Amino acid sequence: MTESNGNGAQDRRSERSGRGPAGQDGSAAPGTPEAGRTAGAQGTPAVPDWEKRFRAPRVSLPDWAEDAPDRSLFVSNATGTYELYAWDRASGAQRQATHRPNGTTDGVLSPDGAWIWWFDDKDGDEFGVWRRQPFTGGPDEAAVPDLEPSYPAGLALGRDGRTAVVGRSTDEDGTTIHLARVGSGEAPAEIYRHRESAGVGDLSHDGTLIAVEHTEHGDAMHSALRVLRPDGTAVAELDDTKGGTVELGLEVLGFAPVDGDTRLLIGHQRRGRWEPLVWDVATGEETDLALDLPGDVSAEWYPDGSGLLVAHSFEARSELFRYDPVSRELTRIATPPGTVSGASARPDGAVEYLWSSAAEPSAVRSTAGGVVLDPPGMKSPGSVPVEDVWVEGPGGRIHALVQKPVGTTGPLPTVFDIHGGPTWHDSDSFAAGPAAWVDHGYAVVRVNYRGSTGYGRAWTDALKHRVGLIELEDIAAVREWAIASGLADPERLILTGGSWGGYLTLLGVGTQPDAWTLGIAAVPVADYVTAYHDEMEALKAMDRTLLGGTPEEVPERFEASSPLTYVDQVKAPVYISAGVNDPRCPIRQIDNYVKRLESRGAVHEVYRYDAGHGSLVVDERIKQVRLELDFAERHLPK
Repeated sequence: MTESNGNGAQDRRSERSGRGPAGQDGSAAPGTPEAGRTAGAQGTPAVPDWEKRFRAPRVSLPDWAEDAPDRSLFVSNATGTYELYAWDRASGAQRQATHRPNGTTDGVLSPDGAWIWWFDDKDGDEFGVWRRQPFTGGPDEAAVPDLEPSYPAGLALGRDGRTAVVGRSTDEDGTTIHLARVGSGEAPAEIYRHRESAGVGDLSHDGTLIAVEHTEHGDAMHSALRVLRPDGTAVAELDDTKGGTVELGLEVLGFAPVDGDTRLLIGHQRRGRWEPLVWDVATGEETDLALDLPGDVSAEWYPDGSGLLVAHSFEARSELFRYDPVSRELTRIATPPGTVSGASARPDGAVEYLWSSAAEPSAVRSTAGGVVLDPPGMKSPGSVPVEDVWVEGPGGRIHALVQKPVGTTGPLPTVFDIHGGPTWHDSDSFAAGPAAWVDHGYAVVRVNYRGSTGYGRAWTDALKHRVGLIELEDIAAVREWAIASGLADPERLILTGGSWGGYLTLLGVGTQPDAWTLGIAAVPVADYVTAYHDEMEALKAMDRTLLGGTPEEVPERFEASSPLTYVDQVKAPVYISAGVNDPRCPIRQIDNYVKRLESRGAVHEVYRYDAGHGSLVVDERIKQVRLELDFAERHLPK
């Protein structure tokens, strides 16, 4: 379980292998809009709206135990740090399950509801072990003590209360998958090993089949599927990359929730976008749902297997449907306009979903009516709606989302806030970061450049080999529109972003030095060659796919795509923040870039903090945003 950032059903793809958005920006905050500032009691300084959006208690979509549906697990920042919480729906009792200085968001409930499994790393470095504790409370214990620490590569728990399928990734071994009988005293059995990235997809309802996503063909952007027995022998294979010049990806969506049922719901890209189909792994039969929806489509089973809950993401917004496999009828589930960033069907047929829009903070709602989980305390203020803009670019029409202060006319100081991933997309969902800029008088433009999800496979796959440069071509086209339309002041343009967005920021201020007034980069790739050698193994595989090889095999591509190559051309003041334990954008390569700025006497500031790829501590995140706002205030022309 990770708290969603509100970007739709496809976002989990970049969680496994990409440099997704960093930190928690308040996108899962429930509440209702309220205007202005709250005056402090007895002269205490008022808390500004931008800060309240981060501080307001918020919750993720609750997961629930398959065989004990009254037991749920969710993420909340109620204590000021994102942690896991157990929720007994029958009694209403809630309990904080994890307590760590830098927060915890990766957790899973066992199907019987007896145990909470959570991933224990060191201060955000993502390298660690699975631990578990009783749902009702008690001491933590090593869940599979015989497995050494690693990066996680998926986890599936059996309904028997003993079986665990654990995926691991290390620099030495690549990906390994182990079958463990928890508490039996038996050593975990290795059932899969490969140098390329892979992950646990799902465990069948009766525990006899294990679905694995793998990239043994060497393309980390497009997985193939293999189904194994518990002894590791193969049952079935499905690989859409074979025999064609266009590589297509597959993903596991889940086995049918019925004992003995060998149907596996998967996602495919055979028509140029993500769609679901049902694959019977015993017979090989494939049932193509062929849903008449224009965007990316994902799905999951209803708890009794009688239907599918369908999530449709299109042009930065999303909606839900129920699909009946017998009648092949698709019925829309009513949700407000905006983004559904997660949904789950309950045993009674009601659907719970996490919804927000750019203007309205998110809440966990139910089709049965009302808000499911509403934490007490401060409510988050709302923000302004987004406006959709379509701009003709070198690779096709580019979709951008624009927010600006109410009642203002241009030209305005404008922030280009670039999303991470790159396989991600900005959406009409609530985000505290952009809202903070709007509160301070800036227009905010977010660009779904080539490489973004939600606009078809060709758009997502377009950035290969000219990595970074292609995305910046699209950002430049939207920049020209923003100036020509009168929205943006060309003398007050900020390029900013986190993770891949931070990378594009540093690459942009170097390759387009006259286009940007300031650059503000969070947890960026700054020196691509050093980043490759220091990063986690799954990201090495992704970079080999994007650039066509290693730095030794294609040095010219790494050089062309590295911000360090262009550091001497940077004219704009640059602000960089970085987590010293970050395994995705490691600190050494950022230090290399900063040293080059220092040697030139370039205007720059650096903030290093004790965490990984972003922070799960609310005060720390607020500090980072405050530093960014202050940097812009001091260096942007008045």
